[in-house]
Amino acid sequence: MYRSFTRLFVLGGLILGAVLPVHAQDPASAAPAKELGQLLAGRKMDSFAARIPGSPDEFAATLVFPGQMIVIWAKFSAPAVLNEKLLKGEFREAYIDLNSASAPESRYFVTDLGADGLRRGAKDEPADSYDVGTKSMRFSGNWRELKMSEKDYMKAHADADAEYTRVLGVLLEQIKKAG
Repeated sequence: MYRSFTRLFVLGGLILGAVLPVHAQDPASAAPAKELGQLLAGRKMDSFAARIPGSPDEFAATLVFPGQMIVIWAKFSAPAVLNEKLLKGEFREAYIDLNSASAPESRYFVTDLGADGLRRGAKDEPADSYDVGTKSMRFSGNWRELKMSEKDYMKAHADADAEYTRVLGVLLEQIKKAG
């Protein structure tokens, strides 16, 4: 009797373990977002910016508040101006320029509430957002609110998270080089 109960308990745990991680799994951007936030906090910085390698006119910048990270990347029509700000360590100014004067159709903007990666959203959790050009997507977990199927919502989240992860990688690489 004890063995049967133990086997049933273990089997139930395995089934739950196989099902739960799908919803509880951290996004790919979780680790780099946390690492970037920790590096900035350790250096007593609230912002950082970098040029995206392989593109002479595309830049990324982040602004960090307690429990929140905002990341923007876009093409900038006067790259020499931003390059100069990067050389001078004027990262907040570079962020402001990217936010206000970049080409709108090339602008990507992530609001990462929790500074813990782009979450899919759930009830009673803050909703991260991902904006591309003039389109905005709030990851609140309610795909119906966005007039989407669950499958389309999950794909949109996966695509946004992959792009956010890529840009976080660029910012991490550059801040580590800056020492």
